[in-house]
Amino acid sequence: MRLDRILLSAGLAISMAGCVTTTTTDAGGLSTKIPRTSKAEQKEDGARIHTQLAQQYMANGDLQDALVKLNKALQFDPNYVPAHTVMAVLYERINDAPNAELHYRKAAELAPTKGETNNNLGAFLCKEGKTTEAMPYFQKAVADPFYQSPSRAWTNAGICLTRTRDLAGAEVDFRKAVEIDPQNGEALYQLANVLYLQNDAFRARAFIQRFDALGQPTAPALKLGHDIESRLGNRDAALNYSRRLQSQFPDSEQARALDATASQ
Repeated sequence: MRLDRILLSAGLAISMAGCVTTTTTDAGGLSTKIPRTSKAEQKEDGARIHTQLAQQYMANGDLQDALVKLNKALQFDPNYVPAHTVMAVLYERINDAPNAELHYRKAAELAPTKGETNNNLGAFLCKEGKTTEAMPYFQKAVADPFYQSPSRAWTNAGICLTRTRDLAGAEVDFRKAVEIDPQNGEALYQLANVLYLQNDAFRARAFIQRFDALGQPTAPALKLGHDIESRLGNRDAALNYSRRLQSQFPDSEQARALDATASQ
């Protein structure tokens, strides 16, 4: 989740907000205007600073102090969307799904037309198995003309549909994601996977090759590449994927699965 984008937007909002000025006069009679922020701006600024500190604590693995800072941020401004979002991420990390959902929902309630908040809530609901409820939030996300990551929302929607076994619908969403961002590795992998699951190994190969060309291999992708080439009868290509998987990810679930198959 691109929390940095949310925080950046908030920071811009603060810097662009109207300032109140006060005028002082020095001993020489010269007048100077000094900017003075409003109480609302001071509250939002305090919330922003504590939220950013919380993110730093989280990056260092100090979730307890991060939680303290986030609570402080919400004391400054209970309606500060980035604080609710980061709070949701923190609760998700400690496996507190009810509180995570509470804050994802609050963020979406406070910013109901924003792509980021809707995508975040949809992704969380899908992860929790609430796929039917999740789908409308992805549609809200991509409807935001200022959302900078619509490809991410289409990818999440496709993953959600894959979990319901709606492979045709998932394929449509993954194609939309790739059309928007041809370098979206997750969408390329997922599209290859749904095509393979639909017994279209030939087209699946094209997308797993595009994923591979990004130079960011993963164990699931290498295993899928192996399976696709095996189904197409290309033993040398399948063996190449297998060797790469066992070399780069020897302890992965996918490598163990191939070892188990080879030993049978």
